[in-house]
Amino acid sequence: MSLTLADARIVTPEGVHDGWLTIEDGRITHIGRGSAPRDGHSLGGRHVVPGFVDIHNHGGAGGSFPTGEQDRARQAVALHERHGTTTMIASLVTGTTDELAAAASSLAELCDDGLLAGIHFEGPYISKARCGAHNPALLREPTPQEFTTLVEAGRGHVRMLTIAPELPGALDTIRAAVAQGVIAALGHSDATFEQTLEGVEAGASVATHLYNAMPALGHRAPGPVAALLEDERVTVELINDGVHVHPAMLRLAFAVAGPRRTALITDAMAATGMGDGTYVLGSMEVSVTDGVARLVEGGSIAGSTLTMDVAFRRAVREVGLSLPEAVQVASLTPARVLGLDGEVGSIAVGRFADLVVLDNSLEVAGVMKRGSWITEP
Repeated sequence: MSLTLADARIVTPEGVHDGWLTIEDGRITHIGRGSAPRDGHSLGGRHVVPGFVDIHNHGGAGGSFPTGEQDRARQAVALHERHGTTTMIASLVTGTTDELAAAASSLAELCDDGLLAGIHFEGPYISKARCGAHNPALLREPTPQEFTTLVEAGRGHVRMLTIAPELPGALDTIRAAVAQGVIAALGHSDATFEQTLEGVEAGASVATHLYNAMPALGHRAPGPVAALLEDERVTVELINDGVHVHPAMLRLAFAVAGPRRTALITDAMAATGMGDGTYVLGSMEVSVTDGVARLVEGGSIAGSTLTMDVAFRRAVREVGLSLPEAVQVASLTPARVLGLDGEVGSIAVGRFADLVVLDNSLEVAGVMKRGSWITEP
C-alpha cells in the first residue's frame, strides 16, 4: 500500500521546505519538493514533523507505568500518541527489588508488542537529599548485582538507569549498566562538580531532568549542572512545562549544550490528560492543582502533566527555538540517545513513517505511526 502526503511543509533539522513524501509498508520511500508527482492526501500547507520521542515518561490518562498494569499502560501510551509521541520509554520510580522487577517484567511484554521502546529505572539509587517524589524509605545504595537482577527482569528492554554518582557503589553500577547496554543517567543527585565528572568518566551519558533534583548552579560550587552542560559526552533532559524550569535557564542550556545534546522530556505522570485531583506515583500520593503535580506530604513537584506537543510549542514560542531546532530536541536527539535514530526521529527516506501534522498554531492536526493514522488530518 502506497500513500503520498502532498502540499506539506516538511520540517527536518536542516530546514523547512514545501513538498511531499510517499509512504510504503510503514516507511518513507520518497521525499520531494514542490508539487507531488501523483495524487495524494493534501495537508493544505500544514507542517509535518517527525513523531516525538520521549525518553522520560511515567504515564498518563490515569495510568502509571510504575504499577506495571498493562491495560492502564496502554491507555497512557494511547494518550501520548494522540499528542504526537510515537516513541516512548516507560519510566519507573523507586520501589523494592520485587516491585521493580515485577513492573519491568510486565512492561517488557508491551515492549515486545512495539508499544514501548524500553524501560527506565528512575531510582532506587538516588540521593535522599534530592529524592523529590521518590519514597525515601526505599532508597538504597546501588550494587551491580541487584541492578543485573532488574535488567534480567526486563528481558532485554531496560534502556536507562538514573543514578546519583556520589553514592557508594554508584561508579561500579554505572560501569555494569553500560556494559549491559543500558544508558546511565545522572540525576536526583547531591553530587559535586567533581563527583559528577567521575560519573561521566564511568560511562554516564545523560542528565536526568537537568536543574531539577540537583544542586543549583553556583559560581564557586558549580555542582552537577555545570559539569553536565559542559561535557560533550552528555545529553541533557529538560522539562519544558513552564513549571519545572524558567525559560531563561532553558535558553542557557540550549546555548551551552546545543540542540544535538538537548532532549525535551515530559516526565509525565498519571494525571496527564485527566485534570486536577489526587493520584499515585509509585507509593507516593500526589495532588494535582491547576495542572501542577505535587506530593501531598511535603509539596515536592512530582512529575508533570505535560505532553510533548506542548513542550514543542513552548520551545518555539517561549524559548525561541526555530522549528528545525525544536524538531531536533523533541525527536532526533532523544532518538539518538536510544540508538534509534536510524529508524525514527527524523523525516528521511528509509525511516519509519512516524509523523505529526501541525497547524499554523503548532497544534496537533494529525498523527501517523508506522504509516497508519492514529488521528487523521
